[in-house]
Amino acid sequence: MKRLAAFGAPSRREFLTRSTAVAAGATLAGLSIARTAHAAGSDTIRFALIGCGGRGMGAAVNALGNTGHGNVKLVALADAFQDRVDFAEKALTKRFPDKVDLSEDRKCVGLDCHVGAMAAGVDLVLLCSPPGFRPLQFEAAVAAGKHVFMEKPVATDAPGVRQVMAANQQAKEKGLAVAVGHHLRHEVKHQEAIARIREGVIGDLTLMRAYFNSTGVWVRPRTPEQTEMEYQTRNWYYFNWLSGDHIVEQHVHDLDVCNWMADALPVEANGMGGRQVRIGKDYGEIFDHHSVEFTYPGGLRMLSQCRHQPGCWNSFSEHAHGTKGTIDIQGHGAAEMTLADGQRKRWDRGPDGHQIEQDVLFAKLAAGQPHNEADYGATSTMTAILGRMATYSGKIVTWDEALASSQQLVPQNLAWDADPGPKPGPNGLYPCAIPGVTRVL
Repeated sequence: MKRLAAFGAPSRREFLTRSTAVAAGATLAGLSIARTAHAAGSDTIRFALIGCGGRGMGAAVNALGNTGHGNVKLVALADAFQDRVDFAEKALTKRFPDKVDLSEDRKCVGLDCHVGAMAAGVDLVLLCSPPGFRPLQFEAAVAAGKHVFMEKPVATDAPGVRQVMAANQQAKEKGLAVAVGHHLRHEVKHQEAIARIREGVIGDLTLMRAYFNSTGVWVRPRTPEQTEMEYQTRNWYYFNWLSGDHIVEQHVHDLDVCNWMADALPVEANGMGGRQVRIGKDYGEIFDHHSVEFTYPGGLRMLSQCRHQPGCWNSFSEHAHGTKGTIDIQGHGAAEMTLADGQRKRWDRGPDGHQIEQDVLFAKLAAGQPHNEADYGATSTMTAILGRMATYSGKIVTWDEALASSQQLVPQNLAWDADPGPKPGPNGLYPCAIPGVTRVL
């Protein structure tokens, strides 16, 4: 697996400046290239689903049912495992019989499944494999001239974030559309609430809070015939090289919203976490709780919690405190603004952002308009990685230190008989990070 080594890690200021300049230069390219991107002069947008798990299936359903451009075809499926491809074909063909057109040579299986899918005459790829594969697959899609929807997070380590940032510069220069699965960015209540922050309605921000506390997710126990690589890829959520830990895989949503609220990136983070409840041979190496304090320019703080522990207080939400009032946003609910003078304003959730993000992407493709969400996709992922570095190390870690980190989690060799890195101990348990001992930079 090729990882990017030559691309230097820009500072926060350099990243923002570079992104603005490249975006400005890519506008005309986007208008010309996107209009000619469909195959063989057709107005049909042909796409491949790469990663046929739950989120991939959801993204495919949203894409096939999008309202931005109805003339779409799913023409390729790809996944590490044959049973996932078979399940996706059956379910999607049943639901969208007129929009699924698959042949045996366009159903690709294996750790390099993306290669065949991108060669299947597609205009767009949906990258929904486990996040550890995202940088490699995104880079390959851009090189092949494909428009991209990629799920969040976009990487699991700093070298992967840098790889995505470099590939995205090429995407902008080629005029390729790049959407990222931060569906909250497209939800009405988030847009309305954060517009009020921008307008100064709640005054100057003094504090932000973010939560992704839940009972946890699925477990896929080991089977006797599996290699270590097969087991970890199946049970990907519990291994850092594949998921980044749940602070990166899930809590990245809330951290992205807080960056959006602040209109800034954190300068440093400190925090604590550990593995207290979710301990066992089926739970890999990740923590079951993280608590992080992020510091933004000017001293603004964001307090962050994420937890996978049953029987505890659960919340998926973001909160902004200002000198004139507060805004509270529920991830899957409403948003409410309360001002110091007693005024209140509520916004219902509205349509699901997972659908809206696909509607927007396909509408942009149909109109030949530039569309690129990878900058905030990369910075939100890096914010979550920064938080993980702080909790794993028990130290204050700066943004520039984190982004420049050379620590690469994803193995160089991606093969079923290769060594993925983490290994269980004699008792079957995988070791986890030890604050004060574990190296993160």
